[in-house]
Amino acid sequence: MATLKLEIVTPEGKAFEGDVEIVHLPGVEGEMDILPQHEVLVTALNAGELLITRNGKTEALAIGEGFAEVTAYHVSVLTDGAVNEKEIDEKTAETAVKRAEELLKSNTLEGEELEATQAALARSLAQIKVKRRHHTT
Repeated sequence: MATLKLEIVTPEGKAFEGDVEIVHLPGVEGEMDILPQHEVLVTALNAGELLITRNGKTEALAIGEGFAEVTAYHVSVLTDGAVNEKEIDEKTAETAVKRAEELLKSNTLEGEELEATQAALARSLAQIKVKRRHHTT
């Protein structure tokens, strides 16, 4: 089967790099599957679930907001965070959600602080969703 080269980059470095058969992206205009020989595409991504299918097995990552660039045989994902479902600590994510919600309710945040808190909330909610969907401990 033909494959794509997938690269997921976060501010901390490469979260994933390898050959995959399918990449499922949470695009801002809807979810999309990317297969080899896909049309060239650049799209914004929502925080959510990114699925990777390789060697016939699917693995899930929770990602933050970002962008994806797609060519016929390469997908580059630039995101503010990416965590493999197996590495997600649901209790930590729930604590982060509560903290972010409290900060947002305080109405004291502006500019970059507000944007960073909103992004942190979106990433934490995505992690909880991914972890609960896949029911692993």
